[in-house]
Amino acid sequence: MTTYSAVVTTGIYCRPGCGAKPLAKNVLTFELPAAAEAAGFRACLRCRPYRAAGPVGSDAPELVCQAVQLVIYGALDDGGTEETLAARVGLSARHLRRLFLRHLGASPDQLARSRRAHFARRLLDDTDLAVVDIAFASGFGSLRQFNRTMREVFHASPTDLRNRRRRNDRLAADGGLVLRLPVVPGYDWDTVRTFLANRAIPGVESVEGDTYRRTIMVDDAPGLLEVSRGGPEHLLLHAHLPYWEGLIHVVQRVERLLGTDTEYGTGFAALIADPVLGPLVAERPGLTIPGAWSPYELGIQAALTPEALHALVTERGTPVPGLPGGLTHTFPDDPGVEAVGPEDPRVGFRLGHREAFPWGDPALTAALADLGNPNVDRWRPWLALAAVHLMAHGDAIGLSSANGSRRAS
Repeated sequence: MTTYSAVVTTGIYCRPGCGAKPLAKNVLTFELPAAAEAAGFRACLRCRPYRAAGPVGSDAPELVCQAVQLVIYGALDDGGTEETLAARVGLSARHLRRLFLRHLGASPDQLARSRRAHFARRLLDDTDLAVVDIAFASGFGSLRQFNRTMREVFHASPTDLRNRRRRNDRLAADGGLVLRLPVVPGYDWDTVRTFLANRAIPGVESVEGDTYRRTIMVDDAPGLLEVSRGGPEHLLLHAHLPYWEGLIHVVQRVERLLGTDTEYGTGFAALIADPVLGPLVAERPGLTIPGAWSPYELGIQAALTPEALHALVTERGTPVPGLPGGLTHTFPDDPGVEAVGPEDPRVGFRLGHREAFPWGDPALTAALADLGNPNVDRWRPWLALAAVHLMAHGDAIGLSSANGSRRAS
């Protein structure tokens, strides 16, 4: 689990590896930037914690994890409240707030505010978007609210923060917007990319070389997203969108899709000790559970064969000509078929359900057979994490077999 160090004598918190060397007696630790900010600390200007991944730990209670995912999907934006969020997970607002404070160190509102502010700070560094555009792209309801929050979190105005950016911060963009997506060190982009490639929706998603692409709809207009390798602690997102308003929601859904918003340190420690699964986990220590663009899209995908899904996209999706990688359409808003519900383990696996196990996935089936079909109950409560390691192994088996067949022919 990533921890952030806060120095009580300076009021500043730092990411791991910062060069500051305070006395141990003056240091408090927090698992999330939002928790440090809720306690009154501000981000270090040297190590810039907002540029590092701050995923939520997977060892929090399931209801907290579900509520965090709803926050990431924007449940507290556009007029959402802690009361409506709590109702969606079947709790009172007071009890949900108590659970958040106990396990995360910050309330739902504080977590959402921190995510908006950190996203805005990245836009101020990485792009040349106007300050007013950044305010609405980051999910703030007004410029006044944006200015107030940035002063509270960073103790400076947005204009001052932009003036402080370093010479090599700005990312040059050609016909789009380029952003860094922070990831934990060691994040296994190769395996995640292979996972997405093997389960891509034809015409909507594709993987070519090191780049994952997909089409999306923003309001009523199509857009294109491209993700590729960046540096040791980030991926690069190249976004071609008709509007920048609400960009934070697009980026948060990309992070959920790539599995960068949850850290599985506790599950990793439990599974690596297993004599059957341990060698697979040790082989891919940076593997996370990829999510989905939306539960709706995932439910439709699970309900149809690949052939039927391709026909559905072609017939009902919005055509988007001239795109690379075989992308031709956006996913249809009204597919005309009934989706599989999120309680189905095939779907729940990619929606953050810790004990979902997607029986029937070909790669999972192949991996279990290769391991002698062990009893999967031994991996509770980390069935979903076990499943993604099994599926990565199954994908590798399939790739090896395909390469062997091609060489033999």
